[in-house]
Amino acid sequence: MMVIRPICQNDLESLCRLADKTGIGFTSLVADEAILKKKIEGAVRSFAKDNVTTPHNEDYLMVLEDTATGDVVGTCGILSTVGLDEPFYSYHLGTITHASRELGVHNAIPTLILNNDFTGCSEICTLFLEENYRHSKNGQLLSKARFMFMAQFPERFTEKVFAEMRGVSDENGVSPLWESLGRHFFSIDFKEADELTSQGSKQFIAELMPNNPVYVNLLPKEARDVLGQVHQNTIPARRLLEQEGFRYENYVDIFDGGPSLEARVQDIRAVRESRLCLANIGQPKDVREGVSEGNYYLVSNAKVKDFRCILIQRLTPPGSAMTLTQEEADALCIESKEPIRIVELSPYSRR
Repeated sequence: MMVIRPICQNDLESLCRLADKTGIGFTSLVADEAILKKKIEGAVRSFAKDNVTTPHNEDYLMVLEDTATGDVVGTCGILSTVGLDEPFYSYHLGTITHASRELGVHNAIPTLILNNDFTGCSEICTLFLEENYRHSKNGQLLSKARFMFMAQFPERFTEKVFAEMRGVSDENGVSPLWESLGRHFFSIDFKEADELTSQGSKQFIAELMPNNPVYVNLLPKEARDVLGQVHQNTIPARRLLEQEGFRYENYVDIFDGGPSLEARVQDIRAVRESRLCLANIGQPKDVREGVSEGNYYLVSNAKVKDFRCILIQRLTPPGSAMTLTQEEADALCIESKEPIRIVELSPYSRR
C-alpha cells in the first residue's frame, strides 16, 4: 500500500537519493546532505508544534512510502509562509502602453516587473515522484494529500496558496530565459544561481536584478516562448493543480520563467469537497466481493504529527461513516470510531 506520512530523521538517505534524481531547476530539493538534513529537522519541528493558530515559518515536508518494501519513493511539501525571513522574488507579466496621438500609434508592450507579491503566502512545493512509481495514481495521491492536510488544519496556512512550477530548460540545465536575461546581470550559470537560491542566498537578486521593467519584446523569441511554460517533466503536476482550481495569474520565476499557479485555499476542490466522517473497521462490502472497480477516494486521518493519507477504491460513496479494512486502518494509524477525512480523488478518476 502507498501511504503519505510526515518525513522523519531516518528518511535522510532516501531523501538524498530522491534529490539526486531531480535535476537542475528543482530548487526545493537539492542534492546537498547538509541542506536536506536541516530541511528534515525543520519539518519534524513543524509537525510537532501544537496549538498553532497562525502560520509562521513551518515546513510540512511529507513522503510517499511503499509499505510493501518500506521504500520512500516520493516527496511533497507545504510551506506555511514564504518571504518573511528571506525575500521571495518573482516577475509579473504586465503591460505598459506607449501611444502618440500625433502619429496615430498605440502600442501595448508586455513587461516583466520584479516584485515580492507572494510574501507571506503559503506555498505548496517539493513534489517529486520516482519514475518507476509514476503509475496507479501515485502522482495524484502525492500531490493532493497536501490538500487533505490543509483542509483539516486551515489555521496553519494563509488564505491564498501558490505553487512555483519548474520552468523550461534543456537536458543540460540551460534555460532560454536565463541565457537571454539573467546571465547579463549575474554573470554566472543558471545552475549556480539555482544552487544559491536553494541554499537561501537571495540577497544577490536584490543587488543585481534590474528594478526597472523588462520589455519582453526585446527578448529573443526562444525566451519569450518559455514565459509561463513548465518543464516537460512538470506538465502532469501542473495539470493536477489546474484540475483542483489553481490558476496562472501572470507571475513567473525570475530565472527560468516557470509559472506560479495560485488559488484560495477554500476554493481548492479537494479542500472544498472533503468532509469528516467516522471510521469503522471491518470488511467493506466492495472489498469482500473482490470488486476492483469504482471511484477512488483520498482518505486521511485527523492528526498532525502522525498525519497519514492513502488512496482507496469503493463502488458505494461513503456516508456518515466509512468501513475500512484493517490494513487501511493500520496505514492511517487509526482505531475504530476515530474521525477520518474523505474526498473523491477527482471528478476525472471515475471509470
